[in-house]
Amino acid sequence: MNFYDVINKRSSERSFKDTPICEKKMGRIMEATMKSPSWKNQSSYKIILVNEKSEKDKLAGAVMNDGNNGENALREAPMVAVVVGNPNVSGKIGDKEYYLVDGAIAMEHLILAATNEGYGTCWIGAIDEATVKSTLNIPDEYKVIGVTPIGEVNKHEAQDSNTHMSDHVFINKWENKFNKDKLN
Repeated sequence: MNFYDVINKRSSERSFKDTPICEKKMGRIMEATMKSPSWKNQSSYKIILVNEKSEKDKLAGAVMNDGNNGENALREAPMVAVVVGNPNVSGKIGDKEYYLVDGAIAMEHLILAATNEGYGTCWIGAIDEATVKSTLNIPDEYKVIGVTPIGEVNKHEAQDSNTHMSDHVFINKWENKFNKDKLN
């Protein structure tokens, strides 16, 4: 699959088959994740892969806004990835804490690599951090950045993209909306 096909295929999935994750594919996903850039080349993030049912159930119970079936996705998927970061490792500039940036980039690499391998994912950020940390024995200095189920999709969710390029991309000045068809 080419890069743009991966981007277009990626979607937030919430219904998974219980088919185990292929170890070679998971290895490639993790290799791609480790290639993510980080500020000051610090890689302040860590990833915990969870495939034990009891642990996935506890993580599912930590989902805070379950209007989108995030709980079921974490229970159903054969694998859950939890991305955490250490604010003390990455540092910050002003109020911008780079562990969040580093971890988000790693999570995106993971999600795109999983899509390339034929798996669905769903970034879940509204999760009770204390529950996640106690469930997985995460050290105090780490913060939970995001959680995603990983697995073969049971029922593909139609994506309603309400994001329009002209509302979010500008050229040279704020008031100059970007139009891809008008570039040389």
